[in-house]
Amino acid sequence: MNKADLTASVFENHNCAQTIFSIFAPELGIDRDTAFRISSGFGSGMNNGDTCGAVTGSYMVIGLKSGHASSSPEDKERTRGLIRKFNDLFLKEHGSLKCRELLGYDISDPEQKLLANEACVFRRCPFFLKTAAQILEEHF
Repeated sequence: MNKADLTASVFENHNCAQTIFSIFAPELGIDRDTAFRISSGFGSGMNNGDTCGAVTGSYMVIGLKSGHASSSPEDKERTRGLIRKFNDLFLKEHGSLKCRELLGYDISDPEQKLLANEACVFRRCPFFLKTAAQILEEHF
């Protein structure tokens, strides 16, 4: 089973960032429990409806796979280029990187989150997760 197909089952019990990061973490030297803890604060658009957890989880994967540890301007630019590539591919598919725009609700607002739950908009998240996993598998 490919990683994109695993996203829905992991998402049942975890946030979007946890889902993406935990699926890729073992092959990058981090056990799943540690991955869940590291990425736990990044769901729901970093808990303020901003950058989607599927995106921030992907940034963590890209950083572990290909990120820089040096202060070299060239290394920093290479990492930024990889993130831009991911962003471009995700934007092409979904039109935004922001949780509140992808879902149509600002889930950092308690009233909006209640409305989002009533409208079942979190059913969209598996599509964002699958896209993120496919991008990572195919391009990184």
